[in-house]
Amino acid sequence: MKPTTDRMLNRIKDVYKYIHENGTVTTQDLVDEFGITPRTIQRDLNVLAFNDLVESPSRGKWTTTRKKVKMTS
Repeated sequence: MKPTTDRMLNRIKDVYKYIHENGTVTTQDLVDEFGITPRTIQRDLNVLAFNDLVESPSRGKWTTTRKKVKMTS
């Protein structure tokens, strides 16, 4: 796997864990926490939402779904 792909997957996993641990968070919370652009966060959230791992109960807010996830290191 390319190093950039590996970094992206690790970041997406970290974003998911952050949302799971903190409940409902805003897109801006994620931008501030991870120090990346809103566009990058939005792409990561789109990947998570496509896989039914997060949902947006209201515009700009995100929470995890009840889908079971097995976390590996």
